[in-house]
Amino acid sequence: MNFGFSDEQDAIRGTLARMLSDHATLAVAHDCLDTAEGFDTATWAALADGGWLGLAIDEEAGGSAMGAVELAILAEEIGRSLAAVPFAPVLGLATPAIQDMGTQSQKEELLSGIAEGRMIVAAALAEDGGLAPERVSAKVVQDRLSGRKSPVSFAADASFALVAAMDAGGTPRLYLVDLSDPSVSINALDAIDCTRPAAEIVFHNTPVELLPGSDPAAIRTLLDGAAVLAAFEQIGLAERALSMTKAYACERRAFGRQIGSFQAVKHRLADMFAKIELARSNAFFGAWALASKDNRLAEAAAVARLTALDAVQFTTEESVQLHGGIGFTWAADPHLFLRRGWQLKAELGPADLWRERLLCDLANGPLASN
Repeated sequence: MNFGFSDEQDAIRGTLARMLSDHATLAVAHDCLDTAEGFDTATWAALADGGWLGLAIDEEAGGSAMGAVELAILAEEIGRSLAAVPFAPVLGLATPAIQDMGTQSQKEELLSGIAEGRMIVAAALAEDGGLAPERVSAKVVQDRLSGRKSPVSFAADASFALVAAMDAGGTPRLYLVDLSDPSVSINALDAIDCTRPAAEIVFHNTPVELLPGSDPAAIRTLLDGAAVLAAFEQIGLAERALSMTKAYACERRAFGRQIGSFQAVKHRLADMFAKIELARSNAFFGAWALASKDNRLAEAAAVARLTALDAVQFTTEESVQLHGGIGFTWAADPHLFLRRGWQLKAELGPADLWRERLLCDLANGPLASN
């Protein structure tokens, strides 16, 4: 089993990294915070122009028909650059849901618009921190949706929403909702990371379209795939935070020496590195399981999610601490990484949720009968 990247995939990473370094700089992230305009439309447009938004979309819909590994590379580089773009909701959730569960007309209507950057489809799955299908109270009766979803990232910038709701028989399903409908209310929330604006969406007897291939098992698989991609985004973020902190430790001097020469600082940097590499190993397994449709995807996704959450929280908090007094200031960069790490945790649920998913999967898996 080879978890390495091919020469073509390494070339994809290099091209993408250069493009993001030109557009999604930390100065842009600061500007997004200062102006409260969280969506970096210029970077999103550049991703669309480069064909990156259609990486995993079928060719007939305007994509390049690549797979999970290429999406993982994109996720990691977006995390590394702190790009203020809706990668996770659009490419991690909405696109695979439409492509795998939608009708032909739904695919034709939405996928080409996503690939070209003309359309954003928000992912409205969460209800007060719970994820479908574990916690769903929104209901659809006679193709009309009532309920509320919170938090929904980039909802104010989206044209459509992918919504998890109960059908008339009490089964969680996925629906598409036109957010321009007057029965939809979108209320901004105070996001932890203002470069990923969040909102609450309230549906008042809103017309919907069912994704006919959606059911509880399909929704769980969708979330598992999103968790793997989110793990790569978190790894890229944590690795950039470690690199930035290491550079600062080699530059900052105290008592006549670089602070990076002190044993205590070295140990903390080494701990950051170890957690990132553990998360990377688990994320590689998750990407392989997602790409090969292996039956261990649920387990691999949960482990990738848990170790990535641990790595990004530890690394970003240590980064703030090791930057000393300047690390707590608004003008410095460490809080950008800390905020993004917290926001990524909120978007797909905390560690307790994924730990419970992992335990349930292990209890019901093939080892349970041995």
